[in-house]
Amino acid sequence: MTMDMVDLIRTKRDGGKLSSEQIDWVIDAYTKGDVADYQMAAMAMAILLKGMERDEIARWTDAMVRSGERMDFSALRWPTADKHSTGGVGDKITLPLAPLVAVFDVAVPQLSGRGLGHTGGTLDKLEAIPGWRADLSNEEMFEMLNTIGAVICAAGSGLAPADKKLYALRDTTGTVEAIPLIASSIMSKKIAEGTGALVLDVKVGSGAFMKNLDNANELARTMVDLGNDAGVNTVALLTNMDTPLGLTAGNALEVRESVEVLAGGGPADVVELTVALAREMLAAAGKPDIDPAPALQDGRAMDVWRRMIAAQDGDPDAPLPVAEHTHVVTAEKDGYVSRMDAYGVGVAAWRLGAGRARKEDDVQAVAGVEIHAKPGDKVTAGQPLFTLHTATPERFDRAIASLDGVVDYSDSVPEVPATILGRVD
Repeated sequence: MTMDMVDLIRTKRDGGKLSSEQIDWVIDAYTKGDVADYQMAAMAMAILLKGMERDEIARWTDAMVRSGERMDFSALRWPTADKHSTGGVGDKITLPLAPLVAVFDVAVPQLSGRGLGHTGGTLDKLEAIPGWRADLSNEEMFEMLNTIGAVICAAGSGLAPADKKLYALRDTTGTVEAIPLIASSIMSKKIAEGTGALVLDVKVGSGAFMKNLDNANELARTMVDLGNDAGVNTVALLTNMDTPLGLTAGNALEVRESVEVLAGGGPADVVELTVALAREMLAAAGKPDIDPAPALQDGRAMDVWRRMIAAQDGDPDAPLPVAEHTHVVTAEKDGYVSRMDAYGVGVAAWRLGAGRARKEDDVQAVAGVEIHAKPGDKVTAGQPLFTLHTATPERFDRAIASLDGVVDYSDSVPEVPATILGRVD
């Protein structure tokens, strides 16, 4: 069946609704190359401006799932649960979370990505571990899930190829912000991945993609509905990304902090969010009465981590790389830190070499920002506030510039915002 793409663009431009057959044709024809990028760009802009109804988004998502292969974990001996974060600064939660959930006989097939811009990528972080590899065959992945219970690896190219093509186009045509396209992009990959349960971590704030709670709620509601409609037990937490998570932003720095959490320590906000998401994943997988927190204290989660890293040729005992060059940024005045802008800290880590501007760029394992005080902490003028890490010291000036104005001070103890802002099921 052949349709006229121009007619379909006009339909959506004028606020009309695309039929299931029209959506199937658009996704299939675009994946095959029969619809040009400039035509799909026009459609994406029409969707951004006019929106989509719930059944349209569901069909669009399903068509993207059907554009490639779909994994099937039904043969595993454990139920499966996955987590997806919409991205933020210092968001290393996947690293302690996957082994923590696996302690309780729930398999975690965590297919992850790389960072772009000021948000870090899980695979970039783990590649700071000597020897660790992201690319696994399906057989290796299944073996790890059956024996260890958790795997963090790169998604295969066969999952939702339509999304890969459309994602790159949105990035260059000013249509990234379209909630129907964000939701269908995330959920097509997760549905194709084949997990039985999914917990979404939808970040809200300056360092997140969604800057305000209303938009984050809309995105969370859309994704939860898409997941449940597709037979995946899906819930979402809305979490704060006005302030960086934890005390590090950067690849090796965040791995080190994640290992501290697995050893029973680490920053309170990282521990809180890790445990909260683990509870949600366990409940969604049919185990609502388990408290996962003790497994961080007694070494069980660390044991799974070590086996998981070793199975992907990483050395869990090897020292992590350390930056040759550091620079300390100090507090400007006495008082309490009342605000720390996550976006500014993320840009500093990016400029130091922790992130990439284009998908083909390399990242530095050692680069990033270490944070010495967070909102609510008392500081004195001249006290270290940030330590910047990089292999290329010529990057310091631009990184320091991005930290200008990211911290506010108050004379009295400020109210510190909650880590978890809401829940959508």
